[in-house]
Amino acid sequence: MYKAIDVDRKNLTIMGVKFANLNALESTANALGTNMFEGFEPTQELIQLYVDWKVGIVSESDFLTKLFIIYGK
Repeated sequence: MYKAIDVDRKNLTIMGVKFANLNALESTANALGTNMFEGFEPTQELIQLYVDWKVGIVSESDFLTKLFIIYGK
């Protein structure tokens, strides 16, 4: 079931997570929305992890490790 998430284009945030620009916010919102129709349920923690990885704060290996910790299967 689809559940709305908070997307604030004026303040450039999704679920309270700040984006650098409108293009990054909208492409992420579109990707989230598409995946949500397939049952994905985003969290603020996951969106922040994604943003940190995209801007280089988190390495790819740390990104994957943290995803495993969150979803660990």
